[in-house]
Amino acid sequence: MGRPLPTADAPHQTIGKAVGLAIFASDALSSTAYATQEIMFILAAAGTAAFSNVFPISIVIVILLAIVALSYEQIIHAYPDGGGAYIVARDNMGELPAQIAGAALLTDYILTVAVSISSGMAQIVSAFPGLYEYRVAIAVMLILFVMLVNLRGVREAGLTFAIPSYFFILMMSLSVGFGMVRFVTGNLSTVIDPPELEVIQTITMVTPFLILHAFSSGTAALTGIEAISNGITAFKEPRSRNAGITLIWMACILGTLFLGISFLSSQIHA
Repeated sequence: MGRPLPTADAPHQTIGKAVGLAIFASDALSSTAYATQEIMFILAAAGTAAFSNVFPISIVIVILLAIVALSYEQIIHAYPDGGGAYIVARDNMGELPAQIAGAALLTDYILTVAVSISSGMAQIVSAFPGLYEYRVAIAVMLILFVMLVNLRGVREAGLTFAIPSYFFILMMSLSVGFGMVRFVTGNLSTVIDPPELEVIQTITMVTPFLILHAFSSGTAALTGIEAISNGITAFKEPRSRNAGITLIWMACILGTLFLGISFLSSQIHA
């Protein structure tokens, strides 16, 4: 897309930590918009009383997030030329495990795009019900737009996505921060006249299987963590250091927002 970039110009196309966070972390950070909802959706099968398990499940997911993030941080320094799951698996385990890892990532990326765009459209339609009939067409156009921006190159995509990414982080941080202040001061209210729950209560108690099912659905919050490890070569020198710092930033922001949303969702009886 656009003017071809000469290979000699590649060093000038690298990005810093701020832009890197916007483009590589947007996938993972956006999942905080729906990960808590996915946990609650599964727990709803046991009734709204089961929502008290949302925060403990979220804590376990954040512990898993820390383990995965630290693992990728080590990979970033061990593979400064880019160390995704495929490359690491091929070098250490052979071609077949690498192909399995690559296939899993391809499936993960497809599902992440589908879920993220669908979640975004659900929010838009809730605000503008008149767009309900056009939601599929708009979702497809949004996917094509994201594809076109990325085809131009990492640097241009980062600059394009920087504004909405940081706006999202700012708004989420303000929402969680404001909610926490109101909780501490005792002024946190509950959802007034919430909509009817569109899930049929099928069981009368919380079972270990239900908890595990909710946990697996909530791990949607972990999608996209590997993106920074895959894109080390896009960062300015020292590449490994800049990529590693960006990964830690992303993990801290993701964990904080996810825990905050999960905690507040049960307090306001969402």
